[in-house]
Amino acid sequence: MENYRITVLKGDGIGPEIVDETLKVLDRAGEVYGFRMQYDFRLMGGCAIDAAGVPLPADTVEACRQSDSVLLGAVGGPQWDTMPGHLRPEAGLLGIRGALGLYANLRPAKIFPALKAASPIKQSIIGDSLDIMVVRELTGGIYFGERGRCEKDGVRAAFDTEFYTVPEIVRIAKVGFEMARKRGKKLCSVDKANVLESSRLWRETVVALSADYPDVELSHMYVDNCAMQLVRNPAQFDVIVTSNMFGDILSDEASMISGSIGMLASASLAGGSFGLYEPIHGSAPDIAGRGVANPLATILSAAMMLKYSFGLEAAAAAVERAVNAALESARTPDIFEEGYRKVGTAEMGALVASLIA
Repeated sequence: MENYRITVLKGDGIGPEIVDETLKVLDRAGEVYGFRMQYDFRLMGGCAIDAAGVPLPADTVEACRQSDSVLLGAVGGPQWDTMPGHLRPEAGLLGIRGALGLYANLRPAKIFPALKAASPIKQSIIGDSLDIMVVRELTGGIYFGERGRCEKDGVRAAFDTEFYTVPEIVRIAKVGFEMARKRGKKLCSVDKANVLESSRLWRETVVALSADYPDVELSHMYVDNCAMQLVRNPAQFDVIVTSNMFGDILSDEASMISGSIGMLASASLAGGSFGLYEPIHGSAPDIAGRGVANPLATILSAAMMLKYSFGLEAAAAAVERAVNAALESARTPDIFEEGYRKVGTAEMGALVASLIA
């Protein structure tokens, strides 16, 4: 029986609740498909600030490096909002991505058949199904560029710098091309090349790399047009590859097409099998501890872990089927509709686990 070492970062807010249910699902999948998870629980985010004075303790980073994969809940909360930027919980997210070299963020926007009616987009626009993969560069761009405060013309000012090197663009574009090659063979590179010099370099580099992928249809789109097209005609997209900030915004927009941000998983990869898996939603401190949070995004993130880090595609598919089957009868409050049974976090986790076969 294969054993996998997982560093678990429950985080803040609803993080512990949704992660606990996900571990139950992983354990059940292991029973059915013949593998075992060994969990190493560590601190990151606000809980780490309270316990160790920093959002990302050194022992957490080391534990992640020694593991086969990392599962993260969510970080942040109003009690840490007044902390300096480098000591806020969100700094832990940027820190862990940089420390582990997680440069490729995969964010699928997929509508489960049972949730078609929950999408704010008309079914005539969505069509029979919708499955978009956003490939977001994660360790470069404006989030990691030079920043600061200054004075200009006698008034206070601030700046953040968008910066990319050709190797950074090449490695994320390769992920996009490879992902498209395994899916619908269509890749849309999103930039703002009509205005930004960094985007012009991005487009030139992606075009040059496309010669290595003649079987993949490459298109380009400005980010503002892409934001519009995701609502107007989302079915036109297969794989989108884009920069850190653009990917952050577009993937959140795409997530709402699926009916709820509580359904969207993500994987952050370092170029091999190692990855960090987390839901794209936040820590939702307003509902923390009430047992009503939707654990499905975290559960689906674990399914991505099974697929991309461990090659357990049958187990990953079984988890996805179990999620869809659970949605046929039960809903958490964020996706509740009349005619379904309203359930809490623990009930939904137990239901998904029971349906894995």
